[in-house]
Amino acid sequence: MPRPGRGGMSLEKSKDFKGAILRLLKSLSPWKVIMIFSLVLAMTGAIVSLIAPHKLSEFADLIRVGLMGQDIDMKAIKELAIFMGGLYITSALCQFIQGYSLTTVSNRFAHKLRDSISKKINKLPLKYFDSHEAGDVLSRVTNDVDTVSFNLNNSLATLVTSITLFSGAVIMMFVTNWIMALTAILSSLIGFFFMFSIASKNQKYFAERQEQLGNMNGFIEEMYSGHNVVKVYNGTKEALQEFDKLNLKLYKANRKSQFLGEIMHRLMGFIGNFGYVMVCIVGGLLTMNDIISFGVIVAFMIYVRLFTNPLSQIAQAMNSLQSTAAASERVFEFLDEPEMSDQKEISKRLNRSKVKGEIEFKNVKFGYEPGRTIIKDFSVKVKPGQKIAIVGPTGAGKTTMVNLLMKFYEINNGQILIDGVPTSELTRENIHDLFLMVLQDTWLFDGTIGENIKFNKENVSDREVWEALRTVGVDHFVKTLPGGLDYKIGDNDVISQGQKQLLTIARGMIEDAPFLILDEATSNVDTRTEELVQKAMDKLTEGRTSFIIAHRLSTIKNSDLILVMNEGNIIEQGKHEELLEKGGFYADLYNAQFELGGE
Repeated sequence: MPRPGRGGMSLEKSKDFKGAILRLLKSLSPWKVIMIFSLVLAMTGAIVSLIAPHKLSEFADLIRVGLMGQDIDMKAIKELAIFMGGLYITSALCQFIQGYSLTTVSNRFAHKLRDSISKKINKLPLKYFDSHEAGDVLSRVTNDVDTVSFNLNNSLATLVTSITLFSGAVIMMFVTNWIMALTAILSSLIGFFFMFSIASKNQKYFAERQEQLGNMNGFIEEMYSGHNVVKVYNGTKEALQEFDKLNLKLYKANRKSQFLGEIMHRLMGFIGNFGYVMVCIVGGLLTMNDIISFGVIVAFMIYVRLFTNPLSQIAQAMNSLQSTAAASERVFEFLDEPEMSDQKEISKRLNRSKVKGEIEFKNVKFGYEPGRTIIKDFSVKVKPGQKIAIVGPTGAGKTTMVNLLMKFYEINNGQILIDGVPTSELTRENIHDLFLMVLQDTWLFDGTIGENIKFNKENVSDREVWEALRTVGVDHFVKTLPGGLDYKIGDNDVISQGQKQLLTIARGMIEDAPFLILDEATSNVDTRTEELVQKAMDKLTEGRTSFIIAHRLSTIKNSDLILVMNEGNIIEQGKHEELLEKGGFYADLYNAQFELGGE
């Protein structure tokens, strides 16, 4: 999605406004009765508001009679006062019920959208997330849904009410007096002509302000996250100079947009006041010639407000609807993404307690994109309980093989078999239940250490958790924390990256699965800690068929089989000593690490 600048707000508009609004209304069909009822109430409230000025005209005329020295008809005034009070109460009730109803609909619709998005995320293939930033997906779930909900609640009722008030005010003015009607309309339209001409010019300054604000926020975020690097390289002066440039650009754009925005605000007041003046002047002349009564002037003073305010509200509502259409397009675009196969036709299931632990890759071919094959012809048979290491340079296809094994992606050709059963005949949930994974990226949620270790597991005792922590050598550290297992992990924490990785390994320790995948699990720990982790890994691999992806070749010396991959193929395989004796690709990798101090 195009953006105006780093960290900036999107300025794009709806690609298909009509299509987006029609689909949005179709999605709202479960609440169509409530919505129609709400919009009818909005129109009713507006119509009631239009009747009030006409009655106020009569009220003013009755008072004027008393001011002229004649008897005041108190009965008529009382009746009018009660009637007008009833009108305003009715209008207020209509607005209250309409507001409550639309708020309920918009929030229920937002709840439905978020629920649909949440379910959709679990059905999307990983290739979608390969091509979309996490921030973009998060923005659709939060910002776009909130935009649809908020504008839906405000724009529809405002649009219906404003159109009703605008149309009704014009009709009521002409019904009351056509000369006064033309006076009020022409005086207001002259002001709106100038206002819209300013608004068209001001739009680019608002866009520029958002762009410069995005650039400023993006720069501050970069400097804040890289503060230590800026200090180390003495880049403070250059950073401040760049900040001053961005700050000056934001200042200029902000000044122009705010100045013209303030002019528009003042012009709106001028339009209303100018209309009042013209109504008073023309109304006074007509009253002097006994063409209209004094009460008509009072009524037209209100009609001018009922005429001018809806015009600006209609413009704002249309802008909000444009924003709603753009946001809903992004949400619906996400919901329309192709899903993984539903697997309803798959009935086979492997019981983890009965799995032997044999895996075979048969002539597997795969590419993330059509025409770009990464895994070209991968074949290997792994015996139960074997420890298999997969090594090779970056981009060789190591992690891709694991992704295919876990059925995160569908293979293009060939087969992957677990105990002789093709993975295509097993559900993803069943396959995931058979594997224990410890990944390179540490993931700990905002909760206690105990909750993180027991994640998604039932009937796990604290004793088992402590045993897992003791196995990876992190139990002493946890005991030093306030509360021990009840210590809550937060964003700004005393726990280092290496310690977090040890905790994720401990999480895997209590998972009873026949297969194990270690994807660079020791990459973020120091050499001393690595020795502890290596011992823990040896215990973790006991009785399990294990796949270990590693760049540190020292960690896979004791593997039963080492697969050396390059450009999507197995180019060498064997044990550590055998591969070194061959003096091939593996030996070059090992010696290169040794020369660089990797051992």
